[in-house]
Amino acid sequence: MNVTMIVPTGIGCEIGGHCGDANAASRLLGACCDTLILHPNVVNASDINEMPPNALYVEGHHLDQFLEGKLFLQKVNSNKVLVVVNKADYQSINAVSAARMSLGLEAEILELKTPLTLNARIEDGIAGGDVIGWEELVAQVKDLEYDALGIATPITVDNDTLGTYWREGGVNPVGGVEALATRLIGKAIGKPCAHGPVDYALTGFEEVVDPRIAVEIITENFVHCLLKGLHRAPRLSTTRGLSNLDVGCMVSPYGCFGAPHQACLDANIPVIVVRENKSCLNEPERDEFTYVENYIEAAGMIMAMRAGVHPSSVRRPLPYTIVNKS
Repeated sequence: MNVTMIVPTGIGCEIGGHCGDANAASRLLGACCDTLILHPNVVNASDINEMPPNALYVEGHHLDQFLEGKLFLQKVNSNKVLVVVNKADYQSINAVSAARMSLGLEAEILELKTPLTLNARIEDGIAGGDVIGWEELVAQVKDLEYDALGIATPITVDNDTLGTYWREGGVNPVGGVEALATRLIGKAIGKPCAHGPVDYALTGFEEVVDPRIAVEIITENFVHCLLKGLHRAPRLSTTRGLSNLDVGCMVSPYGCFGAPHQACLDANIPVIVVRENKSCLNEPERDEFTYVENYIEAAGMIMAMRAGVHPSSVRRPLPYTIVNKS
C-alpha cells in the first residue's frame, strides 16, 4: 500500500501550512502504508525533518508529474547533494558540515555566479513572489555531477509582513516563492531539489509564538531539513520505477483542488480529504472524494483500504437496501 500526502504551500493550511508542522501527521500516515510519497513542504522544518523512514521526498512539480503518470520514482540508499549558495560563508559551510557528520551525507557547496533572488509577498491572501536568477543557476549546474540539488539562499520579505505572521499567524509569506523557485529549477534540471532560506529572521524578536511557527524562531540556518530529505530522495525516471499505478490513495487538506487532485481523478486514485486541515481557499466539496474529520480518521481509512475492509462494515449497520435494476 503506497500513499501520497500533500499539503500545498502558501494557502494557510492549518496543519503543514507553517514550518514542518505536518511532520507528526506524516509519521502517522507513514505507519499505515509501505511507502509515503510526500513533497518538501510537508516536513521541512528548518533544523528539523522528522519524516517517516519509508517516505519518498519529491519536489512538488515532480510529484505532479508522477501522479500524472509521466515520471517514475526509483528508491536509493543515498544521493550526492550539490548545495548552491549566494555566498559560501561560515553559516552555509557549517550547516552542510553538520549534515555530512550527522547524516553521513555526501555534499558539496557551490557559490553562484549570479545570486538567486527570492522576493516574497502575499497576493490576494496567498503567498507568492518573484524568482530572479534561476535560469543562470540552471546554466551553472547543468553539466555538473550530482544527484540532488539543495538551494540555500536568502528570501526577502518585509519586516512588517513577517512580524505579523509570527505574531498573528495566517498564511506563511515565504512558502509560495520557495515553491515557485523549486518548481522552475526542478523542471529545468530534472533532478530532486529543495530550497531552504538563510538570513531569515527579525532582529531582536524574542516572543513566544504559535507552536506551529516556533521552529522558525529558534533556527539560525534553515537547510538541515532539506539536506535530510534530499539525502535519500528518489531518482526520477521516465522508463521504470514506482508509478502512479502503484498509489493506493492520496491524502489532502480541505479546499485546495489542484493539479495533483485532477491527476488522481484521471488515474482513478482515491482521494481522502481532511476537513480539520482547511486552507484559506473556499472551494466546495466534491462527490468523488472521501472526507474525514482529521488525520487520525485518515489513518483509519488507509488501514481499512489496506485490509480490504469497507468502512461501512466497521460502523453501526444501516438497513439493507436492494438496488432496483429495472
